[in-house]
Amino acid sequence: MAAALALIVGLALAGCARRDAGPAKDAGAPARDAAVRVARDAAAPAVHRFQAQLMGTPWALAIVGDRGKAEAAAKAAFAEVARVEAVMSEWRPSSEVSRLNAAGGAPVTVSAELFDLLQRARDLGDRSGGAFDVTWAALRGVWDFDAGRVPAPDAVAAAQARIDYRRLTLDPAARTATLPAGMAVGLGGIAKGYGIDRAAAVLRARGFTAFLVDGGGDLYVAGEKAPGQPWTVGVQHPRRRDELMVALPVRDAAVVTSGDYERYFEAGGRRYHHIIDPRTGMPAERSVAVTVRAADATFADALATALFVMGPEAGIALAEALPGVDAAVLAADGRVVATPGLRAAFPARWQEAR
Repeated sequence: MAAALALIVGLALAGCARRDAGPAKDAGAPARDAAVRVARDAAAPAVHRFQAQLMGTPWALAIVGDRGKAEAAAKAAFAEVARVEAVMSEWRPSSEVSRLNAAGGAPVTVSAELFDLLQRARDLGDRSGGAFDVTWAALRGVWDFDAGRVPAPDAVAAAQARIDYRRLTLDPAARTATLPAGMAVGLGGIAKGYGIDRAAAVLRARGFTAFLVDGGGDLYVAGEKAPGQPWTVGVQHPRRRDELMVALPVRDAAVVTSGDYERYFEAGGRRYHHIIDPRTGMPAERSVAVTVRAADATFADALATALFVMGPEAGIALAEALPGVDAAVLAADGRVVATPGLRAAFPARWQEAR
């Protein structure tokens, strides 16, 4: 830990965590076990922390600078996240997403920001071969991880037949979205990242250049915690909850994770977890956890889910083809497959990491 100031974020590598399952990290998910500790001495720049409950999960801000200005900026940032939630939460009947889901196949005029987010989601669906699919919400209620019950195969098949992001039609000229009746959009795998980016934009607009935005364990980090000292993000070991696997120095980037152990149950010697492959309706089997570092949290949020579903080889191949992206996939057999930017940071096998 640096003498002047240190921040360690223990990221529980998790995905969608509402009561119902989906292949994406839910924007209304309960908190991952993200432990944020800020330590400083008298010589360090002042770091001010603020907390709020938004999108169903705890949010935290760490802002370097004047206390009064930081407090006002934090209030504005949290208000912006609340606004995003009101637009994009499928859990709110009045949201734009809920209106789209209830339209019964009719075109719905949506805001420019929701249209753009749906377009980004569709683009990643194309890039990932459907591993990321915002129409996963047809599966809501089929899986119950609290009850620990495996759904009947015909129930999974019936829901999975109503999942296909390519059937979401976007008309740029009219700025409308159309979803066939019986299908549903769920932005759990991308909206929280968008909220993080919006909060960061508010802080920047208020003149802050050094801060951290933590949305339930998904992060955006700006600047340095002190001159010459980067923020440090610790990635939790996927099976040893009290241990960090790696510590990554981060500046002006997002770090987002997905993993198989926040919501799961075991039956018949098999682990059933909440990150569902939308192409099968069943829990993805190729990965244990994924860490993504990217320029913005919106993309990192969605990409972490996509890579988890794709698995190590295909996932890292996609990450390497994307500019400004680094990723590490912890495979089911214990291997760690990573892009060059993270290869040296992660152990070769997560099962042996200390």
